[in-house]
Amino acid sequence: MSSASKDRSERIDQLQARQEGETGEPGGETMQVPVNVYEAGEALVVVAPLPGVRPEDVDVSLDGTHLTITAAMRSAAAKDYLVHEWHYGPYEREVELPEGFGGGGTATLGNGQLAIRLTRGEGGGPITVRSA
Repeated sequence: MSSASKDRSERIDQLQARQEGETGEPGGETMQVPVNVYEAGEALVVVAPLPGVRPEDVDVSLDGTHLTITAAMRSAAAKDYLVHEWHYGPYEREVELPEGFGGGGTATLGNGQLAIRLTRGEGGGPITVRSA
């Protein structure tokens, strides 16, 4: 085996070991989801990419000024990857919200993107995720 092939093989093995995490299965590490947050009129909108999950896989809850997004890992099909740099969840993100946007909201998931619209007020609680 050439030196370059050996180096590549070692990098792939290290990457796969890191992705397997403690569970020993691909996708074992929980990924922190990036978000975009913006105001739209009287609402606050939070958008997050969640590829490979269905609305029933996603939990969104609102507690005061904390929005929590979690999504279950989809069962991965057995594959003999040559390179495996990303996976489908599990996902998690907690977002600190500005004061005044804890009144509840709606969430839709479509094309791998979760969009949450939060209203002004107080109340919080779980938010049902629907298909877009």
